[in-house]
Amino acid sequence: MNTRPLLGIVAYSGTGKTTLLKQLIPLLAQCGVRVGLIKHSHHDVDVDTPGKDSYELRKAGANQTMVASGRRWALMTETPDNAEEPDLAYLASRFDGNKIDLILVEGFKHEPIPKIALYRAAVGRSLESLIDQHVIAVASDSLVDGIVALDLNQPRKIAEFIQQWLVRQ
Repeated sequence: MNTRPLLGIVAYSGTGKTTLLKQLIPLLAQCGVRVGLIKHSHHDVDVDTPGKDSYELRKAGANQTMVASGRRWALMTETPDNAEEPDLAYLASRFDGNKIDLILVEGFKHEPIPKIALYRAAVGRSLESLIDQHVIAVASDSLVDGIVALDLNQPRKIAEFIQQWLVRQ
């Protein structure tokens, strides 16, 4: 398994990370970039449906459950004793490097990976606390000085920036 470049999309809650990613992924795909995605959640995540066989078997005590069909497969791993945040490098290593070119990471803002910080003044938090040495650009709906600035309302331009960055990797 070979890991592809990671690029974080970081912002405060309510800034529009998921909204932007839903626009960026198809734009990148149109240009031939195969995207993987890791989304951080602060909530108890359950992607399975109560009542389905896979859910019932997992709840019966299986530590890992794989659901597979001709169209997709998903692996769920239980980590009940893990009170720490998941390890991003480990999660990224689970991807099949032959099927993707880039892993976009939503969240994990304190990880030492290249990042695009999204910023909206209307959220009422400071831009400075989003910026660290790994931020390669800021996408904002207002003027930003001192760093590569992208227009948050122009996802096509952000996708072009990501493509150019990916080529340099």
